[in-house]
Amino acid sequence: MVKPYRKRIYAYECDLYGHLHNTNYLDILEAARSDALVDVGMPVQQLLDMGWHFYIRRVEMEFIQGVRVDDVVEVRSVPLELKKVRTHWKQELFNQAGELCFWAEIHVVHVFEGKPTRVTDEIWESFKRLADS
Repeated sequence: MVKPYRKRIYAYECDLYGHLHNTNYLDILEAARSDALVDVGMPVQQLLDMGWHFYIRRVEMEFIQGVRVDDVVEVRSVPLELKKVRTHWKQELFNQAGELCFWAEIHVVHVFEGKPTRVTDEIWESFKRLADS
């Protein structure tokens, strides 16, 4: 499991009922994956500077219970499958009571010059550290 990502939920992220707006769950998961890349020495900007892009190909998700304004949530991310052309993540979002509120499986494809491409050895070594963390 990658180091957990924690975040407070603010009012601007919530719908009129005070729940985290559905679209913001994916933003939080993206932030957690981005932080994971920073933690293994391969921040997103460095990847972009090298010409790499990572595009979400598929998402499966389930909303279990609502997250409300001022909740502090924790995302636990696990790379289920690391391949040189794609990655498959399981991400779970918990409230401050430790209750599972949401989960998603994210399938990502690695793209260089507009085409799915195997990552370089340098990037691959960083990715392997995700599995070891």
